[in-house]
Amino acid sequence: MENQDIADGKNIAVISYLTIFGTIIAFFLNNDKKNKFASFHIRQALGLWLTFFVLGYVISAFDSWLITFCFWMFFGVLFIYGFINAVAGKPQTVPLLGDFIQKLFASIGN
Repeated sequence: MENQDIADGKNIAVISYLTIFGTIIAFFLNNDKKNKFASFHIRQALGLWLTFFVLGYVISAFDSWLITFCFWMFFGVLFIYGFINAVAGKPQTVPLLGDFIQKLFASIGN
């Protein structure tokens, strides 16, 4: 990715990590120009949010504060990692899930 792509798409990339609504807004903001850097982070954020909701539904079946706390910490760290990379202008995948998310949502933003 070129420095110009990163500079142009940084704001949209940061917006994508701000709740699921931010991801949807960033997706529509990126529809006109199709910035590669923004598309990368939109895919990452969308994958994180969908995984969060699906696993959250499964985790809610357990009645344990320890499991719930670990779940929130795990996703908190992943979202902070992705957000910091978006702010820093780095197209780095989030640990554990990032590469799979990029393959799964490869058609988004292209």
